Amino acid sequence: MNRVWATIALALATFMQVLDTTITNVAVPSIAGDLGASVTEGTWVITSFGVSNAISVLLAGWVARRFGEVRVFMVATIGFVTTSFLSGISPTLDILIFCRVLQGALAGPLIPLSQSLLLATYPKEKQGLALALWAMMVVIAPICGPIFGGWITDNWVWGGIFFINVPIGALVIGLSAWQLKGRETPTEQLPVDRVGLALLVLAVSALQVMLDLGNQKDWFNSGEIIALALVAAVCGVALLIWERDEPYPVLDLDLFRDRNFTVGVLCTSLGFLMYFGSVLLLPLLMQENLGYTATLAGLATAPIGLMPVLLAPLIGRYANRVDLRYLVTFAFAVFAVCFYWRTHYTPAISFGWLAWPQFVQGVGLACFLIPLTTITLSRVPPERMASAASMSNFLRTMSGSVGVSLLTTWWDNLATVHHSDLTDKVSRYDALWREQGAALGGATSPQALAEVNQQATQLAYFMSAGDIFWLFSILFLLLIVLVWFARPPFAAKE
Repeated sequence: MNRVWATIALALATFMQVLDTTITNVAVPSIAGDLGASVTEGTWVITSFGVSNAISVLLAGWVARRFGEVRVFMVATIGFVTTSFLSGISPTLDILIFCRVLQGALAGPLIPLSQSLLLATYPKEKQGLALALWAMMVVIAPICGPIFGGWITDNWVWGGIFFINVPIGALVIGLSAWQLKGRETPTEQLPVDRVGLALLVLAVSALQVMLDLGNQKDWFNSGEIIALALVAAVCGVALLIWERDEPYPVLDLDLFRDRNFTVGVLCTSLGFLMYFGSVLLLPLLMQENLGYTATLAGLATAPIGLMPVLLAPLIGRYANRVDLRYLVTFAFAVFAVCFYWRTHYTPAISFGWLAWPQFVQGVGLACFLIPLTTITLSRVPPERMASAASMSNFLRTMSGSVGVSLLTTWWDNLATVHHSDLTDKVSRYDALWREQGAALGGATSPQALAEVNQQATQLAYFMSAGDIFWLFSILFLLLIVLVWFARPPFAAKE
């Protein structure tokens, strides 16, 4: 076995999966427009992937131990590539969402198994270097995603953002079949919590569909939304009751008895909800209200990945020499400053002022996940480490999907309120109306009003985004308080 080729294959699998979570963000307006959907409906392409991926991540360890790591990795990669191609040729939004659900489910095992197989490839003294190379793919992909997604959408078709996985995946499949042959891990006949899994899928799916459809259906004025809310609530409560006495729970709720695990999961999930939601909101703001192309929007958002590339290896190496709470405090403070910075966005903002907060926020992002993951798992005993890591990843991934749904809905609703306030103040005697009439060559009142209405809509969406960014800035400051409830030492248990 050639370790170099095995490393390339496993690192590319990680790159492909992480790339897929960011490449779609700048393409949402194009996908929605081409398939005859609203931009809000277009975000379902992201949330559907996230929900199924979250559940799949939770089950990845059990599936790998039941059927073997290499076998599951190969099947997941082949399935991921196939569903990527099917997503790219989907003729309707419903079919695309179905393909994305399958794609998210198949993507779940890729990252944990690529990491596990990579560690098994190297002797212990070289595992640190191998993980550094693997981690580099995790931080490079978010830079490439918006840029690739924007360029492909503008210069080809939106389906190309999914087709890009086909050649990468084919290379991963070929190299893995060559290098991982004969390296199958032992399998075990493990029990599975079927009732708990069914309740989890029902609760999570009903919640996500409710959030996605809520604004469109006028929330609880709709019987459909009420039914979804009841399903989510009943199944959620039943799941919590069932898991208390289940010997092999799909969710190990006893982990929350550990203070560090609870604090770490809360900080990670809430922080990721705000971060990932804003990662989608910013490209939408640029494309829908500034007229940016997908390429320009991608270039403006990509700088957030630059500093993690430089800082992640240093943090991974030296983090154990400092109190990790200081690193997380710094990360959340940077996030708070950057979100406050964005509250000053206006329709006249330049490209540079959109990109700079992204670059600065990258410094905080580098100090975000690695220290919080260490804090989360610091007091978990070895025999429960797999369950704890799966639970943490599930909640983080699920939070990202919920964040996208909540943010797009909230953004639209706040914009409607601001638009109403702005237009209520307009009359034919206002200076703005007179200026627009003069600019249109003495146009009639309806023409001037239409122009004023368009400007009010643009400004309303910026004001709405500013409200959200202001709240996020405050919430990140509050998370700083929460992280100090964790108790050192933060070295993982032996």
